[in-house]
Amino acid sequence: MSKIRKILRMYSHGRSILSISAQADASRNTVKKYLTSFKDSGFTFDEVNALNDKELEDLFGKSKEHLSNSRMQSMLRCYPHVDKQLKRVGVNRQMLWKEYYKEFPDGYLYSQFCFYFNQWKARVNPVMHIDHKAGDKLYVDFAGKKLSITDKDTGEIIEVEVFVAILGASQLTYVEAVLTQQKEDFIMACEHTLLYIGGVPDAIVPDNLKAAVTKSSRYEPTLNETFADFADHYGTTILAARAFRPRDKALVEGAVKIMYTRIYAPLRKSVYHSLNELNEAIREALEIHNNLLLQGRNYSRRQQFEEVERGVLTPLPVLRYELKKQFHATIMKNGHVCLGPDKHNYSVPYRFIGKKIKLLYSSNSVEAFYHYERIAIHKRTRSMHGYTTDKEHLASTHQFVTDWNPERFLGWAAAIHEDVRLYIHNIFDRKTHVEQAYKSCLGILNFSRKVGNERLILACRRGLNYGIYNYKTIQMILEKNMDQYEESLFADELPMPSHDNIRGEDYYQ
Repeated sequence: MSKIRKILRMYSHGRSILSISAQADASRNTVKKYLTSFKDSGFTFDEVNALNDKELEDLFGKSKEHLSNSRMQSMLRCYPHVDKQLKRVGVNRQMLWKEYYKEFPDGYLYSQFCFYFNQWKARVNPVMHIDHKAGDKLYVDFAGKKLSITDKDTGEIIEVEVFVAILGASQLTYVEAVLTQQKEDFIMACEHTLLYIGGVPDAIVPDNLKAAVTKSSRYEPTLNETFADFADHYGTTILAARAFRPRDKALVEGAVKIMYTRIYAPLRKSVYHSLNELNEAIREALEIHNNLLLQGRNYSRRQQFEEVERGVLTPLPVLRYELKKQFHATIMKNGHVCLGPDKHNYSVPYRFIGKKIKLLYSSNSVEAFYHYERIAIHKRTRSMHGYTTDKEHLASTHQFVTDWNPERFLGWAAAIHEDVRLYIHNIFDRKTHVEQAYKSCLGILNFSRKVGNERLILACRRGLNYGIYNYKTIQMILEKNMDQYEESLFADELPMPSHDNIRGEDYYQ
């Protein structure tokens, strides 16, 4: 404003435009512009000089000249169309300026076109500046453009996805190529990022891809259960960005654009035959990127991370995350549930028989859940059609049956008397398979509760003398029906017992 006053003062004293331009250090066109505005205003120099700086700016400022300029008005009317077209893939400002200049040959050149477009966009669509706190957020996304690997045997070119992550405060960046954007590859890339930075931020900000969000919402998006479980394991939070709102994760969007120059360009001339080979090349280019000085600053992303952000990250847990998959099944009547992919059966508490449950399985474990409550956990076994059983899950009668073995019966008999143990031992010796003797032994040993140990010992001792070892022999001895029994010792077959409570087929067994 002081320069304008100086120009008007010299003009009021009769100085020429050339002399005013030299004395005021302004171009002749600028002097002419101010003098034209002064003449058009109809004021005298004293009246103009009495105005304050704000009033003088309104009288001679650029904003007034721009609003009255037909060229400016024409360009401003084009900007809504330019803003809309820039959202299309492959469209840039240079192309749109050429279209504008073709329609308005007397319009502004490219640099002014972009300058005024940025001012217009900031006015009609303001952007909030976000100050990122150290250790607060990790932004993750997939790049729009893909890289590729070449099959060494067939020569087939396989396109791969590129995962990009960036810390908010230090802008330390991580990049990795993965086969797909599916849940397994996405969570693996997120875990590799945490291992790369050596800690865990307070929150992870993903896009609304299905691997992270099963149902998007502006207010409460539904997170993928596996991704939420991953976040719980590492003690962090998921803050999904709003759908179609790239500014919520503008930092990683900008990082993706930088990666096109810093990583895609150096790698485009080489051929890679495996994902590991490609990721090694990416890692080399990534280290160069993270160690470059930031524009206008005397430190790099890596230096800023080491000094500011590494110390505030939450330490990594001792155990790495195990990716878990889901399988829904119904508990069978035998108290087991079948894990379909392995065709292996695992026990669950018998009270859930007939219920539909969810199985979460990893490479090492299988967990059973009913109404969000874990009811069983087993070590994963991949033997087909096998059974993994926890005795605590069985009903009391089933638990007793599972404990049947010769040692259990012999120990039970020895606790009564040696003659009883010897009789039970002889029963096992005379059976082709030990399980054939289980019910006979159980029936004999149960007599101790019915008739007492003394009578059972005498019965077993008498049975040893006869040299016949089965349940029916002890039963008939205890019932004192020995006359019929002793006569049968000389017959070809044992007679059928006369008691109604004894079945003939059991007797011959």
